Amino acid sequence: MGEPGGVEFMSEAEYERRYGAEREASPLSLQQISELFYEFLAAVARPKTKDYDPARNLTERLRAHLGTAPGDRPVVKAAYPPYDLPNVQLALEKWFAGDGRSYELVGMRGAQNRTDLTLGDILEAADRHDRFTIGAVDYAHLPISPDAELACVSCGFYLGADGEDRFAVLLRGPADEYGHNKVEIEVLAQDKEFADRLLAEIDVLVREHNIFRGQVLSFEGSEFGHGLGPFRFHRRPTLTRDDIVLPEGLLERVERQVVGVARRREQLRAAGQHLRRGLLLYGPPGTGKTHTIRYLLSHLPQFTVVILSGTTIEAIGPACALARMLQPALVVLEDCDLIAEARDHGSGEQPLLFQILNEMDGLGDDADVAFLLTTNRADLLEPALVQRPGRVDLAVEIPLPDAPGRARLLGLYGTGLDLDEETTAEVVTRTEGTTASFTKELVRRSVLIAAERESARTEPADLRAALDELLSDHDQLTRRLLGVSSPATEPPPAATPEPE
Repeated sequence: MGEPGGVEFMSEAEYERRYGAEREASPLSLQQISELFYEFLAAVARPKTKDYDPARNLTERLRAHLGTAPGDRPVVKAAYPPYDLPNVQLALEKWFAGDGRSYELVGMRGAQNRTDLTLGDILEAADRHDRFTIGAVDYAHLPISPDAELACVSCGFYLGADGEDRFAVLLRGPADEYGHNKVEIEVLAQDKEFADRLLAEIDVLVREHNIFRGQVLSFEGSEFGHGLGPFRFHRRPTLTRDDIVLPEGLLERVERQVVGVARRREQLRAAGQHLRRGLLLYGPPGTGKTHTIRYLLSHLPQFTVVILSGTTIEAIGPACALARMLQPALVVLEDCDLIAEARDHGSGEQPLLFQILNEMDGLGDDADVAFLLTTNRADLLEPALVQRPGRVDLAVEIPLPDAPGRARLLGLYGTGLDLDEETTAEVVTRTEGTTASFTKELVRRSVLIAAERESARTEPADLRAALDELLSDHDQLTRRLLGVSSPATEPPPAATPEPE
C-alpha cells in the first residue's frame, strides 16, 4: 500500500512474497546485513573534522603496541574483592618494576557504562565502530592506612613490555552504581601461557605485599547498597595492664587464650595442637568487654584485625577469607547477641550466628586465627554455641566491678583529681552496682562542674555534686544507658535504737 511521499509500507508476509527468493540467494545472512547497515549509519553520522587524530583510536593504539590486530590474541581474566583495588594496583606496579619490564598507562573514553563490557567487547566495538578513544585514566582515592590514601586506577590500560613480549592489561575497579562490585584485571597477550603466568605472579604479589597485613580494619557498608565498600582503618590501641580493671586472675585467663597461644604457636604446632581459637566475653553493658578486646589488640601488634559489628557482621565470609590469607589474625565480632536470631539474607534459613560458626569451623586447625566475640546476652548465644561445640574454647564473664574495682576505676579515670580517702570510700559505697562506663562519666561530669565555676581544680564537692546528679531520678535513663540496670545503692540510714 502506497503512502504520500512515495514511501511504500508492506506487511511482513508481503515482503516475504516479493523478496524472499532474493534473500535466499544472497550470500549474506540477515545478521550480517544488519551489522553492515549499522556500520554504514555510524560512518555517516561520525563527524569528520580536520582535527581528527587516528592515533587517538584505542584499537589502533593497541594494534601499534602489539604489532597485530588485538582480536587475534587471547584474553585472560582474574577477579578480586572490591576492597582489593589498592593491592592489585600496587602488585601490578611491583611486577612491572622487574628487570626488562616497562609500561605506559592510558585511559579510555567514549562509553557511558564501561563496567558491562569485557576487554574483548571494548576492542571489538572500537575496531568496528570507532566508539572508544584514548582519554584520561580514571582514578579513585582510597585509604591504605589510618593516615594515607592512594590514587588507585579504577579504569586504565597498561600497555606493557617484558623483553620482546608485548601485551596489554586492563585494570578496572568496582563501580557499585552499575552493580559492578569487584576488581577485574584482564590480560591481552601473544599467548595464553604468558597471560596465565602474569596473573599468577600478580596474585602472589597481592598476598605477599598486602596493605591490610598488620592493620586494624573494619568493613564499611557500600553507599549504593550493593555489598561492601572499602575498609576503614583504625589506629591500634596502646593499653597496658594498668588500664584494665578486672577481678584478680581474669585477665590472665584471657591473655593465655589469645596472646599466649600466639607466643607459643611453634610449641603447640610441634605437639599437634590447633591454633584456631575462640573467646567469648559476656556480661552487662559497660563493664569493659570492648576495653579488654582493645587491650588484647595492643599486645598483638603483628596481627591483622578485622572488626565486624552491626550490619557489617554479614561480611563474616570475606572477613574470614582475609584472616586466613593474612594470618596471624584476629576476627572481632562485637555484640553477637544482636544477630543471634537474625536470618542470613542469602538463604533465609539459618541465623547469621550459625553462619559465623560455620566460617569458624571452616578454618583449618593450623590457622593462626583467633575469634573474639562479645555479648550482653549470653543466654541468646548459648543455644547456638551448644549446638556447635568447639568453636568457642573459652567463655569469660566480665562482671560489674566490685568495691576494690570501683576504687581502682576512680583512680584510673580520675587522674589529677584531688580526692582524699574519705571521699573515695563514699563514692565507692554509693556506686555499688554501677559499671566502668558509669565511673568514667562520673569523673567527666565532675570536671565539667568544676570548669563551670571557672576552676581548673576538681574538688570532692564537685565529685559529690556529679554523683548526686547521676543518682537522681532525673538521670534514670542516663544510668541505664551507662549499663546500670538497677538503682545504685545509697548509704543505709543510721540505725534507730529500739525503745526500752
